[in-house]
Amino acid sequence: MFLQSQSLLNKEIDFDSDGIKVMLCTSAYTPNQDTHQYKSSVTNEITGTGYTAGGATLAGVTVTYNAGSNTIVLDADDTSWTGATFTARHAVIYDSTPGSDATRPLIAYITFDADIPATSAPFQLLWDAAGIASLTVS
Repeated sequence: MFLQSQSLLNKEIDFDSDGIKVMLCTSAYTPNQDTHQYKSSVTNEITGTGYTAGGATLAGVTVTYNAGSNTIVLDADDTSWTGATFTARHAVIYDSTPGSDATRPLIAYITFDADIPATSAPFQLLWDAAGIASLTVS
């Protein structure tokens, strides 16, 4: 998992008002935390039954600061695609509010251990109880 802290530092994301989405990609996409800063850099988004291009909007998004550990934690409700028939290898979280893919900042990505197939079944992202991503503040 990688958290794109540069977009947070540049104040491009407003978690209080922006739409945060998660899209799925095939194994043909290779995340690059050094050069992939916006959605326009993401390739090989999946296609298939039950999936809409651009992914799903995260519901219940929260961002909290823990003073004891100096961490900022991003969390949201689990995400599900019902009746899914597709295969995914990566989940890419991004801010969908800006007007074009070239200005929609990436927030984080998760690479699965293997391709995850679904055939006429729910495809679920069950986020960790500790949050989707965390950033240590120094």
